Amino acid sequence: MSLLKKLKFLFSSKNGNENRPRKNSRIDFNDVYTKEELVGLPVTASLQQNLSSITKILGHNVDFVKRNFTLGLEQSLPGVLIYMDGLINPSSLDNDILRPLLEPHPKGLTGSAMLKLLDNGGLISRAEMYTANNFDTVTSQILIGDVALFIEGYPKALILSCKGYKLRAIPEPVVENSVRGPRDAFIENISVNISLLRKRLVTPNLVVENTKLGKISQTNVAVVYIKGIVSEDLVEEVNKRLSDIEIDIILESGYIEQLIQDHPYSPFPQMLVTERPDKVVGCLAEGRIAILTDNTPFALIVPGQFMSLLQASEDYYYQFYFPTLLRWLRYAAFLVALVLPSLYVAITNYHQEMIPTTLLISIAAARQGVPFPAFIEAILMEVAFEVLREAGIRLPAPVGQAVSIAGALIIGQAAVQANIVSPLMVIVVAFTGIATFSVPQYNLGISVRILRFPLMLSAAFLGLFGVMVGLLAILLHLCSLRSFGVPYLSPLAPFNLQALKDTLILAPHWSRRMRPAELVQQHRRSLGNKQKPKPPDQQH
Repeated sequence: MSLLKKLKFLFSSKNGNENRPRKNSRIDFNDVYTKEELVGLPVTASLQQNLSSITKILGHNVDFVKRNFTLGLEQSLPGVLIYMDGLINPSSLDNDILRPLLEPHPKGLTGSAMLKLLDNGGLISRAEMYTANNFDTVTSQILIGDVALFIEGYPKALILSCKGYKLRAIPEPVVENSVRGPRDAFIENISVNISLLRKRLVTPNLVVENTKLGKISQTNVAVVYIKGIVSEDLVEEVNKRLSDIEIDIILESGYIEQLIQDHPYSPFPQMLVTERPDKVVGCLAEGRIAILTDNTPFALIVPGQFMSLLQASEDYYYQFYFPTLLRWLRYAAFLVALVLPSLYVAITNYHQEMIPTTLLISIAAARQGVPFPAFIEAILMEVAFEVLREAGIRLPAPVGQAVSIAGALIIGQAAVQANIVSPLMVIVVAFTGIATFSVPQYNLGISVRILRFPLMLSAAFLGLFGVMVGLLAILLHLCSLRSFGVPYLSPLAPFNLQALKDTLILAPHWSRRMRPAELVQQHRRSLGNKQKPKPPDQQH
């Protein structure tokens, strides 16, 4: 076949494919509905017109269900129920909606009389029932598990609550484990998460404001705070930032976190992320605001401050001596996780005079035969440790821990025997990794893991001077950060002596009478001098 014939054959085949009907030719891919168009599409009194509209919008879906019926035995009115299969509760649909509509009424009401009864809130026993005037409300409610009821001659749609999709049982906290404290955690349903908060805060001052984010996903987002404690300016700022979000899909609270934080290029987290309802309640009592997102078990708490990232919820459940000790251990572990590898690199390369002679001889003997400098050793071991950590997370749970532990032991031992790294470097990297795990907030641990590498690089070139320059740069950056207008390092900078009772130490509950001044409208807690425990003979 000549080249000209081949070209003609290819072009004719292409044109032939274009003329063939598409497999999904019944779907018009150019017919995309926006929120504005659906709001402008009203529900009319014509059942046929309403049915045509909703079928055009949702009818191409395989789980779209339409149930026709007649209302009343005499002078009956045709009607239709619209819902999505898999999102509704079938038994509730049968018993609470269809049965009252289809069973003969003892008084023999006509269709018009039954329609009037429905319009007045009767006949159907569902607790949530309201009307919709446009197809934006109708479609959005159908797609979250409600049922839409259309009746001939009725210029509205009745929306009936009938949600029945599967929910995960309330689990124990996975990321934020604790020895003492509640064992319940948030799940992916925002209504259940709000109920977990209301169970702990039985007050009418608990405010839950709802909004929808994501032009396509229409994800429910709740802003939760305690009226009378929280600052009004903070509430306005949070609502403003949420309303400014323009994005197609919100899959997790991390989307919102990245879109509303003050400093998007900072490696430090500027909000608290938690799966524990008790921690959210404690933060609400301090005057903070919680942001709950549907389809995720993690809540955002704003504003976030650096010192609060190193606090655990169970600190407040013990006698104050032990949590104070634990907090100082966490502060020390944070510094160790940040600077230990860089200190090792700096001292072994530039400042051997700082090492005791006996230890220096041991280090030199251990490094004998190692072909790489300390900086390359540290980079290799840190990268290997990060890979093992990531592998342990991604692997199935039954084998993840075994692979992580066995891999670390085998690789570390093999690397030492092969004289690729020194034994002391394995100890330094392992202790650094353990110190990282002691940081309560996982996202703060990620920041430490990121900053560890530039600190090691500065130590390799400038020694301890480079480490000090790096730490000074981090400190200056922390001082410049704000979270929703609140200084990130408060109450250390600016200094607040009263707030140190819940920062450097954890004072007893009866002595902490003031809330953080930079957060709240009402500073004083409902604690008086009589709250301090005393023996019976000293109480009067």
